[in-house]
Amino acid sequence: MSSGFSPNERIELPNNSVAWSPCAIGTGLNIGSDCSIGALAHVGRDVTIGDRCRIQGGAYIADRCILGDEVFIGPNATLLNDRYPPSGNKQLWQPITVGHNSVIGGGATIIPGCNIGQNSVLAAGAVLTKSLPNDEVWAGNPATYLMTREEYDAKR
Repeated sequence: MSSGFSPNERIELPNNSVAWSPCAIGTGLNIGSDCSIGALAHVGRDVTIGDRCRIQGGAYIADRCILGDEVFIGPNATLLNDRYPPSGNKQLWQPITVGHNSVIGGGATIIPGCNIGQNSVLAAGAVLTKSLPNDEVWAGNPATYLMTREEYDAKR
């Protein structure tokens, strides 16, 4: 049975960016240069993605979220925007902003309105229930402070 698309088909996006089929990309995407969106990812409407971002397969980015430059989002990470779904009222949405050079690990979930500061890391599987400050690494459910970004980088 044919599905109508070629698995892992390259989809050219503006600014030398690319997505891999199958994926869903909403209208109004503002994408920077040299970005990659993995297969099975969902990028909502009116999302802004900075330069050199990597969004892995299966990630979900809700409408109106904003990613800074050089953001990495691991597979199956979820960025939500509606704290009391389904609100049906866009005025109640709380899109997430992710600062430059931040990392969101695979399977992490970010609750609406919980922003991630620049140069920060949210560990795989973590659930972020409040905003993560600049230059910190958080893990757990609910996510709490683990170490500085400098300490994290020293381990790599």
